[in-house]
Amino acid sequence: MLGRLMDRGAYTARLPGLGGIGTSSTVGRSEERIDMPLLLVAAALVMLGVVMVYSASITLADSPRYKVTPTHFLVRHLFALAVAVVAAVAVFSVPMVRWQRLAPAAFGVAFVLLVIVLIPGVGTGALGARRWIPLAMFNLQPSELMKVACVLYAASFTVRKQDYMHSLKRGFLPIGLAMLVVGGLLQLQPDLGAFIVIVAIAMGILFLGGLNGRLFAAITLLLAIGLAAIVWLFPYRRERIFAYLDPWSAEHVLNKGYQLTHSLIAFGRGEWLGVGLGGSVEKLHYLTEAHTDFIVSVIAEELGMVAVLALVVAFYWLTRRAFEIGRQAVALERTFAGLAAQGVGIWLGVQSFINIGVASGLLPTKGLTLPLVSYGGSAMLSTVSAIGLLLRVDYENRTLMRGGRA
Repeated sequence: MLGRLMDRGAYTARLPGLGGIGTSSTVGRSEERIDMPLLLVAAALVMLGVVMVYSASITLADSPRYKVTPTHFLVRHLFALAVAVVAAVAVFSVPMVRWQRLAPAAFGVAFVLLVIVLIPGVGTGALGARRWIPLAMFNLQPSELMKVACVLYAASFTVRKQDYMHSLKRGFLPIGLAMLVVGGLLQLQPDLGAFIVIVAIAMGILFLGGLNGRLFAAITLLLAIGLAAIVWLFPYRRERIFAYLDPWSAEHVLNKGYQLTHSLIAFGRGEWLGVGLGGSVEKLHYLTEAHTDFIVSVIAEELGMVAVLALVVAFYWLTRRAFEIGRQAVALERTFAGLAAQGVGIWLGVQSFINIGVASGLLPTKGLTLPLVSYGGSAMLSTVSAIGLLLRVDYENRTLMRGGRA
């Protein structure tokens, strides 16, 4: 499988317009030290997030639940963004060979934090979930850091176990057990959304790294059955599914279907071009978590369906670009770097798909932020750092293509 992936990567790398090795477009792009389109798209999403977080949260100042100033969430969001940019620069400055060595340690640290957050008196909770460790300016959410650690660890594991990708016992079982324990810790919080994303990252990297096709299909089926069982065994999750199927019924419209119905109202009010920045009605204490999980609904209402489609295109482009960078790294015989880049692509693609799908009513309600856009210190820290990692892989690709050393 890895050989086929390398062949596909080498072939794709030769295609015009994809930064292929040996083409004039590649020479031009390799002379640039940083992938500016990637950086600009990510920066545009972040800036949109800053504007929309302020717009969606300004009315929370008069909410008895928060008791904050109108700029409270904006200031905290900007602080988290500043920390995230510093972290991304630090991530970018570390060579990928060193990240490969640090991957098990990063996974271990993230795992310990998942345990610490469950300790009474240390971890804090909100809306029935215990997911955060309080810090000075923002609450640290270990599950967000685990996403970065999972990208690194799954890529490192796949490289180390490359000769055993056909084996259940030696090729999948070790990382499968690790993901099972992580999943158990996440369910104690509970945080099913983060678990889905982390499993998608790990399984995607294993598949791209050469996991046996039949084994992958069997494991995927078991995971789907396990996910269905988790949903069915917890009444509040089961009720969300029923509410998703008929959110406007008298039984659900003011209960489990409340968020979805108000999100759909926001989409309907915005139509194609929106009601104008700041003009949302749903953010006036109707739509819950408007500045985090349902920020797309506020975007749809204020800026219209055109803005939502632009978001979809931007995340599609980021995901595709991550896979192109990964294929190019594999073609340059840098398998760990390539799998890590594609892992970031899987992460951004899956999480943005779930968030936008939930807000638009395509998927059942699930609490996940929109990468680079939603309010959330830990989410911003992890996703911006992931962009830094992606830029590092691309930077080393360009360095090698110029004849230098990564």
